[in-house]
Order: sequence, then structure tokens, then C-alpha cells
Amino acid sequence: MFAAGGSVHAGNQKEEALADSVRLALSNAIADTRPPKPVFRDEAARVRYQAWFTDMSTRLKKRLPDDQSRTEFLESAWYEATRAGLDPGLVLGLIQVESAYRKYAVSIAGARGYMQVMPFWTKVIGDNDRRKLFHMQTNLRYGCAILRMYIDMERGNLYLALGRYNGSRGKPQYPNAVLAAWKKWEFNPVAVAQR
Repeated sequence: MFAAGGSVHAGNQKEEALADSVRLALSNAIADTRPPKPVFRDEAARVRYQAWFTDMSTRLKKRLPDDQSRTEFLESAWYEATRAGLDPGLVLGLIQVESAYRKYAVSIAGARGYMQVMPFWTKVIGDNDRRKLFHMQTNLRYGCAILRMYIDMERGNLYLALGRYNGSRGKPQYPNAVLAAWKKWEFNPVAVAQR
């Protein structure tokens, strides 16, 4: 259970022994406080982003009814996901499973925010300010950077990486839930164009 009611799926994440190079890379990723301003390689990429944004905004309207909050959330989620080399739909699926899009979610284990980041990460790679885990962009940045690290640690095996993220490596329930949620958040530009 968490403070705002309902349940979250954060497990008992474990503090990993990190190589200094990994710790430095994660620290640098977290310290970069630039606002989420998308940069596109060409006009086609910009058009694809706009179609993604419009589709996701429509899908997310019931969960985040305020237009400005939803816009800021989607811009940040897309920016942080792509910055970390993740599919934005995967990140949205993970958030659905972890916090059901509740900014102030807190798990029994103490994980916080949209992506249910464990507070020890603020000491390991941040400035030790746990309160920042309730700041939307900071939470998304931590979550995406940590998930990317776990994917790399597991040599691209997303199933095992998701288990590490949740603290349930080797158990199927959590990875299966995130993978199923990801399917719901996948962006299909052909389907959008046909609507």
C-alpha cells in the first residue's frame, strides 16, 4: 500500500555494487537538469513525435485530466525515455504498473513517485535529496537511467532487467505485467492514421 491509496508493485530493490564508471555515468545523467526539449533529426521525426504525443495524450486523459500536467508529463516521459534509449511506451507501461500514474505514490518498501524509485538511489548517484523523487522530471530521469543500467547489466535481456528494477529478478509476475502494459502503450502510427 502507499500513502495515496491503492497498491504499487515496487519490490525490495537492492542497492547494486556499481563500477565507478557506471556510478559516474548515472550521476552525470541525473545531474543534467536541462528541460525536456525534443530535438528532431528531420521533419519526419518531428511529425512522428507529434502523432505519438497526440495519441498518448488522448489515451492518458482519464488518468491525467489536466491538459498542462498531461502535456508536461508526456514531454518529460518521451524525453527521458528516448534520452536513455528506451521505448516511451515501455516507460508508460512501467509507470502504469508501478504507480498507476500517481506522482506521490509510496510503496511499502519506500519506493517513490511515478517510476517508484528507491530513495537509496539519491545517495548512490544523486545529491541525497529524497524529496526530489516526487519531482516529475527527476523521478522519470532516475527511473529511466536506472532501467537502462539494468538492461545493460543483463546484456539486453529486458525480462531480467525488469526483475532487477522491481527487486524480483527471476520471478515472472512483475516483468509479465510491465510487458503486457507496454503493449497497451505501444505507438502504431498506421493505426493512428486510420482513425
